[in-house]
Amino acid sequence: MLPCVCRFQPVLALLSFTLLTQGENCPATCLCPDPHTVDCSRRGLTRLPDEIPLDVRRLMLADNWIPHIPSDFLVLYSDLVYLDLRNNSLSHIEPGTLSTSSRLVFLDLGCNNLTEIPKGTFGESRSLIKLRLGNNPYLSMVNEDAFTGLTSLRELELERNALSGLQVQALNQLPSLRMVRLEGNPWVCNCNFSNLFTWLVENSHKLPNGIEGMECSLPNNGRRVPLSHLSQDSFRECQITLTLTDFLIIIFSGISVSVAAIMASFFLASTVHCFQRWSKGSKGDEEENEE
Repeated sequence: MLPCVCRFQPVLALLSFTLLTQGENCPATCLCPDPHTVDCSRRGLTRLPDEIPLDVRRLMLADNWIPHIPSDFLVLYSDLVYLDLRNNSLSHIEPGTLSTSSRLVFLDLGCNNLTEIPKGTFGESRSLIKLRLGNNPYLSMVNEDAFTGLTSLRELELERNALSGLQVQALNQLPSLRMVRLEGNPWVCNCNFSNLFTWLVENSHKLPNGIEGMECSLPNNGRRVPLSHLSQDSFRECQITLTLTDFLIIIFSGISVSVAAIMASFFLASTVHCFQRWSKGSKGDEEENEE
């Protein structure tokens, strides 16, 4: 009997491990291949699962129908380093939701319905190394301070979204950036795109294929042109084009000068008038004294 028992010990150990990892510490609809991993991918979930272990490190929720993440969801999961939420129905991420994820290294929000990335979306997740935001067909705006505090971020994916422009400041706040994907967006070759074009040319080594394959639309007729066919001279007119702010400054400066000139003229006229009256009064007094 003993040899038989010894022979089945590996099988019994495996069964025990499976029961422990898929028991009360694992959400009912998910798999837990190890004590720190929860895999709830492709489960048809319409909300976040209950009873996720507090010491989870890898949480996979891809290919579901989750529309929303509560702002306090990650407060209890301080050990989380890997979060996969791709291919869900997320339309927005509330600012501060990810600010408590101090150990988060990998975050995938691709293939969702995000429309914008506002300031403070990621808090200051200083450990974040890879961020996927690609394939969000309605993502048309990224705030210039959206990535503030992501000092360790090396890979950023923003491909195949609805971006027509992007503030260079958003990219300049990523000192550790090594790779960025921006292809497949409906870029518009206007003056707002000029600074981004310069950045892309100077940092083409950070693009997987350089600027090859990237296109933008001409503002006058909408024709798509490859970025590789453009140069700094293509945006020469932008260097002398005045923005709305410039026009407002000029207008208000002109108004201020005009008002100052009017006030100065009024003051000068008042002074001359007073002087004339004083002169007449003095002359009258002299004549009376002579008589």
